[in-house]
Amino acid sequence: MDALRYIVKRILLMIPILVGISLLTFFISNTIPGDPARLAAGPYADAKVIEELRETMGLNDPIYVQYGHYIKDLLSGDLGNSNYSHQPVMKDLKQYFPATLELTLFSMVITILIGIPLGVISASKKDKLADQMARVMALVGVAMPAFWLGIIFLLFFYLQLGVLPGSGRLDTGLVPPETITGMYTVDALLTGNWTVFTSAFIHLILPGITQAAVTIGMLTRMTRSSMLEVLKSDYIRSAFAKGGSEKRVLYGHALRNGMMPILTLLGMTFGHSLGGSVLVESVFSWPGLGKYAVNAITYLDFPAVMAVTILIAVLFIIVNLIIDILYQVVDPRLNYD
Repeated sequence: MDALRYIVKRILLMIPILVGISLLTFFISNTIPGDPARLAAGPYADAKVIEELRETMGLNDPIYVQYGHYIKDLLSGDLGNSNYSHQPVMKDLKQYFPATLELTLFSMVITILIGIPLGVISASKKDKLADQMARVMALVGVAMPAFWLGIIFLLFFYLQLGVLPGSGRLDTGLVPPETITGMYTVDALLTGNWTVFTSAFIHLILPGITQAAVTIGMLTRMTRSSMLEVLKSDYIRSAFAKGGSEKRVLYGHALRNGMMPILTLLGMTFGHSLGGSVLVESVFSWPGLGKYAVNAITYLDFPAVMAVTILIAVLFIIVNLIIDILYQVVDPRLNYD
């Protein structure tokens, strides 16, 4: 019951946050120089057509009236029509968001499978060769620009060796699987289409590793720092003294008690990856939310910009809520308040 009350409380807190974000984004978008009506009409449209389009789009109304209309439509589930794709923004999001979610989930799996064990090893072998190597790898990962690493991967694995694809989500000629979640690997598994699954998985490898490189370094450093604090505790020394195996003590006791800052970083990283994968998607021509957002800004597509901003804000809030709930799972002594 306490958990349900806490969730409802956090959801109610989302409302003023989302209102503030929508206000800020809407007014900033409308102060950017440029005329969306002219871009929508095309370079050869005359002034009369552009003016009629401005009236149709409501651009001649005062900005507060435009915002009121937008909120009214938003509450009814209408995100407006894209000035660039000329179709409902909701339809665009259903097309582009699953690609970003799939890439983010794949990169997070890589991050967790490598970053946490590397951090644990680094902490348990403090100041030894394994620790030094792990710290160097983490530092290189954090300092390496994602777009540069992506280009290097393309040059080596795609152009030189030809073992991995360089762009897109599927091989040319393959038909996407039946849409269930929008994520090709998941949908292919659900429909038993192993050819498409293999192709979709292979296409995820290069952009997934590129996106995971920075987060692996961050997670390794955070895990190491957290583990070093826990390993100084008396109960850890007692566990070793009682004959507990190193693996059991490190992963069963120390890591569990050091998970708080790790969970926090994972939540922030996941939210950032969902909204900040523009460079990776651009390098690998990945048709995701980041690429869609760049096109929206370039073409002054205000409905699309607003929709992407609000979606990312909602996702950040949801991820933070999930992390807060996981805190209670990791440490039941914490109370919902």
